[in-house]
Amino acid sequence: MLPVLLLAAPASARPKAPDLQDRQITKVVRVRMEAWHLTGQRVDDTVSERCLDSFLKSLDPWKLYFLQSDIDEFQQNRHRVDDMLNNNDVSFAYTIFSRFLARVEERTQTALEQIDAPHDFTVDESMIRERDDTTYPKSVDEAVERWRKRVKFDMVVQLADGKETDEAKEKLRKRYNSVRKRWDETDDDELLELFLTSMTSAFDPHSSYMSKSTLEDFDIAMRLELDGIGAALRSEDGYTTVQEIIAGGAADEDGRLKEGDIIVSVGQGATGPMDDIVDMKLRNVVKLIRGKQGTVVRLEVKPADNPKELKVYEIIRDRVELKNQEARGAVINWGRKPSGQPYKIGVVALPSFYMDMEGARRGLPNYRSTTRDVARLLSGFNDQGVDAVVVDLRFNGGGSLQESVAMTGLFIDRGPVVQVKGPDGRSIPHADDDPGMLWSGPLMVMTNKFSASASEIFAGAIQDYGRGIVVGDESTHGKGTVQQLFNLAELLFGRQTSKNWGALKLTIQQFYRPGGDSTQNRGVVSDVVIPALTQHIEGISERDLDYALSFDQVKEMRHDRFGMVNGGIKAELQRLSADRISQSADFQKDLKQINRYEEQKDKKTVTLNLEQYLAEKEELDADKEQEETFEKATDTDRPVFDMEEHYNKEAMSIVADYLRLLGEKKLAVAR
Repeated sequence: MLPVLLLAAPASARPKAPDLQDRQITKVVRVRMEAWHLTGQRVDDTVSERCLDSFLKSLDPWKLYFLQSDIDEFQQNRHRVDDMLNNNDVSFAYTIFSRFLARVEERTQTALEQIDAPHDFTVDESMIRERDDTTYPKSVDEAVERWRKRVKFDMVVQLADGKETDEAKEKLRKRYNSVRKRWDETDDDELLELFLTSMTSAFDPHSSYMSKSTLEDFDIAMRLELDGIGAALRSEDGYTTVQEIIAGGAADEDGRLKEGDIIVSVGQGATGPMDDIVDMKLRNVVKLIRGKQGTVVRLEVKPADNPKELKVYEIIRDRVELKNQEARGAVINWGRKPSGQPYKIGVVALPSFYMDMEGARRGLPNYRSTTRDVARLLSGFNDQGVDAVVVDLRFNGGGSLQESVAMTGLFIDRGPVVQVKGPDGRSIPHADDDPGMLWSGPLMVMTNKFSASASEIFAGAIQDYGRGIVVGDESTHGKGTVQQLFNLAELLFGRQTSKNWGALKLTIQQFYRPGGDSTQNRGVVSDVVIPALTQHIEGISERDLDYALSFDQVKEMRHDRFGMVNGGIKAELQRLSADRISQSADFQKDLKQINRYEEQKDKKTVTLNLEQYLAEKEELDADKEQEETFEKATDTDRPVFDMEEHYNKEAMSIVADYLRLLGEKKLAVAR
């Protein structure tokens, strides 16, 4: 889901050749990577090999387009890419990409021909489903056969979803043509970003080069506001569809644009020409629609309730605050106190650790801040007399290190929150220096495999301080490194400038918990585990990423221990939870789905027999289950804490158990 964000012209089609600016950007990225990266790695033959492999993978991950002969040709430069980069020469990327576009054209023609070819869906044949198990086709005939199976599989999926044959064929024609068109529209900035990120990710998976557009999107995500119409868009088969209307935005106030509407053209101002956006890349559509506050954009729309009719909506752009991506709170009544009254549990849902860095740099008094927003929620909880606080960090991929440290300070008195170690090997603490706690009562932190980076700093510190319990998947993501963003224009010109040449996101440090353990690769291990599909999805943990750094330890720092959790409490909470789960029909269904998901996930092939596919799909569609989980990870419109979900009910029951056990512990001490 991509929010409609600054006015720009559509990108030019097909990169031509690297220019002087590309060489300058390449030089500063390479020099800074070697000088400042945590590992001290040089751009050498190792980086050369990794860069080439990553670039080819980014273009053709399923090995559907290139021939093995193409790869053999490119591999002749396997140990020369570093020499090219050291000469600030990225022309090899253009050579590879030119060949790739030619192969995309050829394979798309093959795919379109295969759509109309006869397919026997009763034949017992299969297709390899794992990327790592596939190989590049050795000949054109083998490539045609690969695409025959691919098209047949896509047809099987469409037919299994209830599409008629002609409808399925038309949908696939649009899909394959749309893929071809999107690659054709790749511009020089995007190609440079792909190639230089292939180089930076050879150092570690989190270092990257951000193009101008990517940097703009990053800034918007961190400050949680933009100038636009206030809508989230998605691209499907070449069409731009409205996925969400953001509350309080210009489109919401106008009232005509609705979820499900298809936008077919965009015009600037009240009288400007309308640009056709069918088959246009979503990023370019977004650039056309977003713009300065107070300006007019016209949208030609096919309404969801009457797609045969075309309407033009004139909307005045306005400042949009992305409220659904900020910290939100709710108070939930659950369980029973000894008095018979329900416990009051305050929940903080936090999608990311955000901070308006530009606002902070300019000294604005009310710049957007995670800590400030969470403090406001905690003050409200105190006023309402809650018994416990839950901080929900599920699907929180991190963000600002500064904010994670400051927010931890709301729950501890003072002391180290995280240690960071740079290339020189010295560990430096980042501490909460403010005395006192905004919330000193019982605390639970909810995490899952998607919780990463700043989330792990917070959860790890809470665990090391004995300040509360961590509940969720077996462990978090395992991202234990610190990245810093360097504006390339400022690096190149030596001063603050309005020019946008993109940015370098560079891994400069590894962070460690107050107790000395890194969260790198291992993550934060939960005190109480609730079974969920997220734990079983592969390819999303740090350890699954190419060239991830290793786990290690530093010396423990002196810090408080609040004693609000111990081994006995954790064991009893897990036992009580396991008893409830064993008697829950919903969780038993989850466990069966997880087992079937594991079985399907382990299969190396997928059937192209329609009847067999339908039977497997009826039992469990592992790919769909995984896709729905990823959609949930990016859904910013979900409730603060949906008590219709049995998972959340179990989490509340764990909090109630925790409060009871803490009460018994205090009573035993008093005796």
